[in-house]
Amino acid sequence: MTETGTARAGNPERDTLDKAGAENFPVAPFFLPRAWRADLMAVYGFARLVDDIGDGDLAPGGADARLLGLAPQDADDRLLLLDAFEADLGKVFDGTPNHPLLRGLRRTVRRHRLTPEPFLALIAANRQDQLVQRYETYDDLLAYCALSANPVGRLVLAVTGATTPERVRHSDAICTALQIVEHLQDVAEDLGRDRVYLPAADMKRFHVQEKDLAAPTAGASVRALIAYEAERARLLLDEGAPLVGSVHGRLRLLLAGFVAGGRAAVHAIAAAEFDVLPGPPKPGKLRLLREVGATLRGEG
Repeated sequence: MTETGTARAGNPERDTLDKAGAENFPVAPFFLPRAWRADLMAVYGFARLVDDIGDGDLAPGGADARLLGLAPQDADDRLLLLDAFEADLGKVFDGTPNHPLLRGLRRTVRRHRLTPEPFLALIAANRQDQLVQRYETYDDLLAYCALSANPVGRLVLAVTGATTPERVRHSDAICTALQIVEHLQDVAEDLGRDRVYLPAADMKRFHVQEKDLAAPTAGASVRALIAYEAERARLLLDEGAPLVGSVHGRLRLLLAGFVAGGRAAVHAIAAAEFDVLPGPPKPGKLRLLREVGATLRGEG
């Protein structure tokens, strides 16, 4: 759950929302209705800010901590920040929150009658990041993704009025895949935070040790492991892709962008010969457009 780049000092709300352009997928593209764009950016702002709290990536100066009512000496305590953020989230549903991103979110919550559960899950995922730095099995990682990623897709469906049980199932597969892809792109950065999202059982199977992940470039065993996890992500994207064909109009294009962003990122990892250690492989715009077209045509 990391993001390259460092937040700038200044307006905490703007600093957080400005990170949308660096994601693997379109957050609120121009072709959507204005109301949808505003609501999706409100959801993104929440998710990005809670990740920044969990990753220690808040803008310097402690502005977010002050907005959440914390003393200056507590501005770097991530668990206290998450507790304060959760308390302010409660005011979204009953009162007036202090943080400007949450004040903006309140309008979205009321307009679409959103419930606290997906927002609380994202906070829980970031609490888990402070306490759990390694995952033994792939199933353990999937359970983490159910907190850290899947709620975002469910919120997108809720905001666009497209929620059905089948769509939620497909959305969960896509969101989990996008989270795994991000972990693969950020292996070196995550290790610098003392986090490893590659399942320990898979590392053992491919004879990979943590010291191998600290190398400047990946050896054959690490590349084989990354290829294995990338294929898992690709299959999850394929599993979730029917979501795109289940909707119409501009929502279909938006969801195709999510799937295409994940597929393009997997392609970029493969194009780097699965060596993710020098830095996150990123897809070019042309590749992304090709993947959007293929996804809209229903091609795997």
